[in-house]
This record gives sequence, C-alpha cells and structure tokens, in this order.
Amino acid sequence: MSSKEKRTVPVEAIELYNDYVHGEISRRTFLSRAKQFAVAGLTAGTLVEALMPNYALGQQIARDDERISASYVTLPSPQGHGYIRGYLVRPNSADTRSAEPSKLPGIIVVHENRGLNPHTEDVARRLAMANFMAFAPDVLTSVGGYPGDDYQGGRLFSELDADKRFEDIVASALWLKGRDDCNGKIGATGFCYGGGVSNQLAVRLGDDLAAAVPFYGAAAPEADVAKIKAAILVQHGELDTRLVQAWPAYEAAMTAAGVTHDSDIHPGAVHGFFNDATPERYNEAAATLAWTRMVDWFNTYTRS
Repeated sequence: MSSKEKRTVPVEAIELYNDYVHGEISRRTFLSRAKQFAVAGLTAGTLVEALMPNYALGQQIARDDERISASYVTLPSPQGHGYIRGYLVRPNSADTRSAEPSKLPGIIVVHENRGLNPHTEDVARRLAMANFMAFAPDVLTSVGGYPGDDYQGGRLFSELDADKRFEDIVASALWLKGRDDCNGKIGATGFCYGGGVSNQLAVRLGDDLAAAVPFYGAAAPEADVAKIKAAILVQHGELDTRLVQAWPAYEAAMTAAGVTHDSDIHPGAVHGFFNDATPERYNEAAATLAWTRMVDWFNTYTRS
C-alpha cells in the first residue's frame, strides 16, 4: 500500500488494533470498540478480519526454499530463562563455494511482543537470501514457544520477566557472534518490541554490535546513548506519532555522543508498516525502501 492508496479501515481503527496486540486492551474491549467503525458497510467482524494477520499472504520465501538452510537451535541463557530456542537460517550459496562454510555477518531478528511468529521467520529467510546468517530467537521459549496465535502469544509474553527476556536475546546475540561460520560482526533488527530491543542491544553490547536497524521501537534511554558503538538506522512511520515525536531527542543524544546514525520517517505509514502479513498496516512503498536501506546498512557495517 502506498501513502496515496486508500485504506479499507480508518487509521484510528489501526491504532485500536495496535493497542490490542500490544496488550493494552483486551480482546473483548477491542471487539467492543471496533463497533464504532461499523459504518459504510464496515462491520466489527470485517474490521477484525481486515486487521488480523494473514501469515500465508505475507510469506515471501517458502520454508523449504532450496536456496537456504534453516533449523531450530536451542542454546543456553544462564542469565535469562536458562535456555532460548530460535530459528537459524543461512544461504546455501555461502556453503557451496568451498570445503568450509563461508563466514557471514550475523543478524539477530527480534519479533514483536507475540513471540516468534511466521512473519518474523520469513524476515530471517529474506535476510539469508541477502547473504546474511540470521537468527530469530523466541522469547516465549520457556513457556512453550509461540503458540500459533498472536493474542495468546501476547498474553504469555506479558507474564514473563522483562529482564530475563532481554538476557535471552543478549545470549542469542553473543552466541551468533561466536559461531565459527560468523565473520565476527553482527547486526540487530526488530519490530516494535524487537525494535526497542535492537536499541537496547546497542547499549548493552557496545563494540560487540556493529549495526542496528530498529523498526518502530522505543529509543534507548538518553543517559545510555554514549555506550552505543553500533551504527543505528531508525525506521518509523509518519503516522506513528508517539514514536515520531520521541525521535528528535534520540537523534540529538546520538549526535552529541558521536554515534553513527540515520533515520527514515516514511510518509503516510503507520505503526507496523513493514508487516505484509497485516495488509491494513502494510505500506509497500515504505517497506520496500526500508528493506533496501536496511540491507545496505548491514552490508556497510557488518562486512569486512
């Protein structure tokens, strides 16, 4: 969807959906409030159908695509929940040119607050197709993993200790960086919760993180920005007003600290604009530009 195309549902309805998937309102409240948009043939039922994710629709790279190798890996996380499971993907082309696996940059892909859903796994596969090694951890591992339903995943997510969730992702990043088939440079990207985590990782890992591309995620605390050594590329939608309004302060802090950074504020785009599994939020023009910018950013800062 371009910024000039008309959405089926109002932006206010999308914001209501965002409140729902972020756990700020219950399913019952979401359905009740959705009724206010039941005008011009738009019923609460059709609204919910339009806003809920369709992961088959959003898949770009098939799970069994012969150009990649993908597997689920469980690794220790002693400071977190004890262990963390994630989805590891590499391009087969990197391992067929020589007897030994090629060393690739590693990219941590952090999901939204619902767990490792099919969209996040697809993003990991897309990065593998761009000649990176991607690892997408599932912070719901300790409670059985992503349950196959975003609402239930969000409920499980909210029950977990936030510090331990973050430690699980730190463990994932350091594990990826230390792999023999990694070139020793890693980047991080993520969406909403995962975008905020990407900023947090930049603070926590310092020189161990080469680059981060947070999508519509909370900024790092101003007092911690000086700890960032990674190159940061921020992605926001113009209509995601809360985060857009917070961006100038984060930008000023990074400038003052000498952090390499850039940003894109995509016209007409809402929170979640990159997620093509949620068509009413997806903005094709913004998502295409953001993807190109992210790949270029990682190529610049994570390759020798």
